Amino acid sequence: MKPRPMFLNLFAIRFPVTAYASILHRLSGVFLALFIPILLGWLQWSLTSAALAEWDPNFLSQKIKIMIWLLLSAFFYHLLAGIRHMIMDVGWGESWTVSKLSAQLVIIVIIIVSVGIGYWLWV
Repeated sequence: MKPRPMFLNLFAIRFPVTAYASILHRLSGVFLALFIPILLGWLQWSLTSAALAEWDPNFLSQKIKIMIWLLLSAFFYHLLAGIRHMIMDVGWGESWTVSKLSAQLVIIVIIIVSVGIGYWLWV
């Protein structure tokens, strides 16, 4: 008999796609919660600055563009995964196949949305 490992190696475990979708949903929520003060600061700055009346994404520096891209991508992922979870809470799509398909769909859609946000910011 093999001895039990002393610790759990999370990198050796194969998670299903639904677990990845759930973990990413939680991480995006934490990321958004940590950056709410920054978002509120940007909102306050945008409301007091007349220069933002004609906002151009090409004007922004690369660091700001990356932050905006991360925040918008996290927001849209959290929104889509939250809608998925609420639909499942109602009782629709609770079977394993539908749950797996909806998790894959959310991940594919957010990849497309993130690429679109990046295209909008950098092109």
